[in-house]
Amino acid sequence: MTLRIEIDDLAKHFGAIKAVDGVSFSVSKGEVLGFLGPNGAGKSTTMKMITGFLTPTHGTVRVCGYDVLQDPISVKAHLGYLPEGAPAYADMTPDGFLKFIAEIRGLSGADRKRAVASAAERARITTVMHQPIETLSKGYKRRVGLAQAILHNPPVLILDEPTDGLDPNQKHEVRTLINEMAEDKAIIISTHILEEVHALCNRNVVIANGKVRFDGTPHELEAKSRYYNAVCVNVANIEQQAFETFLTSLDFVSDVEALDAQAGFRVYPKQGAQITAELSEKIRANGWDIDALHAEHGRLDEVFRSITMPNTESSN
Repeated sequence: MTLRIEIDDLAKHFGAIKAVDGVSFSVSKGEVLGFLGPNGAGKSTTMKMITGFLTPTHGTVRVCGYDVLQDPISVKAHLGYLPEGAPAYADMTPDGFLKFIAEIRGLSGADRKRAVASAAERARITTVMHQPIETLSKGYKRRVGLAQAILHNPPVLILDEPTDGLDPNQKHEVRTLINEMAEDKAIIISTHILEEVHALCNRNVVIANGKVRFDGTPHELEAKSRYYNAVCVNVANIEQQAFETFLTSLDFVSDVEALDAQAGFRVYPKQGAQITAELSEKIRANGWDIDALHAEHGRLDEVFRSITMPNTESSN
């Protein structure tokens, strides 16, 4: 895989405050990396250093082989950036704004016209191209910002909360666009919307207090949940206490808890193993009829809390 973003021991200190503290990771062509973390974790600061808008206290950033400190113009030429809040000139129209950005990017004549038309179409803003930006909804302003980020078809995209302020239909359109672009780009998406872990990302980095706490696939992140592969089960015509005692006695079970809203139990496997078939077999061997049985996926909200707030107990 072709490395597009390389970050090594990146840090940004504001006096005694370590906003980013020794962050290292890389992103290759074809990867959509979800950059996750609570508010104040250091996500936006890291992205601003990648794009050259903030100077690191120490550490290195390379974009398509160019060092952000030694060759910042080349770095900016190879990436598109959607910053938090999608700032733009409020009195300009999207058409005028995108033409202005195209000129800054060195595009003119027919190339500029094609780039603006393509970006507007892909960002779904063609119907508002001649309205003042200040009159647009938050969602449309966000999409104007996305259009300027993809205007020059860069190999790297840095998107800070790209679906912020969008309604469900607009979120779907933006996610579709990002997925379409993902094949030949390296994309970093900063978000705190956990549903986007599966909707957009094939890799995740979780940051908290300026440090990387996790780097892996969505499946690996989900597997860190205590609920991963837990089985919810209920049987007919048996006293619940007796059924709980039976479940607890099984050698592949680590814990059993009663379900609050319904009869039955949640059965936790040892070491996150898949136990659905084995559990079903053991129950049926006793001649009991299974009313309900299903395996759970990991709960990302619980994993997120456990990684970013390790001293906080997770609730059920």
